Amino acid sequence: MGYIHKSLLDGEEIVYLTRRHKIIFVYPVIWLLLSAILFGIKWVYVFKPEINFALAIFSGIFLAAALIHALVIWIHYLSAEFGITNQRVIVKEGFLKRKTIEVFLTRVESVQVDQSIWGRLLNFGTIIVSGTGGVSDPLSMIRAPLEFKKQVQQRLAGI
Repeated sequence: MGYIHKSLLDGEEIVYLTRRHKIIFVYPVIWLLLSAILFGIKWVYVFKPEINFALAIFSGIFLAAALIHALVIWIHYLSAEFGITNQRVIVKEGFLKRKTIEVFLTRVESVQVDQSIWGRLLNFGTIIVSGTGGVSDPLSMIRAPLEFKKQVQQRLAGI
């Protein structure tokens, strides 16, 4: 049970939940591929022992970077929740340092979506929820941002 489930008010129901897009794992995958390439070069081409040793060291460094980066990204992925209820937009990010945004639907002025070309192709983007009083925080790398915007607008139309 996540933060959004725990913070529901009386009579409040979750309408839509989403997470970050898995594109955030692209850099750990690149590190892993570099490690595999260097390790493969070491075994395919027989170099002098000192070159093979250097390739093994660099391969190990890239592998360690991939694993550490993947762990950090995995924690970011699991600790971020983006939800819409019948009364609020609720966002929770962070594991040790938590950041929450809770805006009542009656206070939402606009929902903006920013997508790059890759974001359009792979269905991820940044959402900016603007509330009365100038409250607006960008929520980056969100999965299906247009669906998130649509869900907020449908709730706003029903108010």
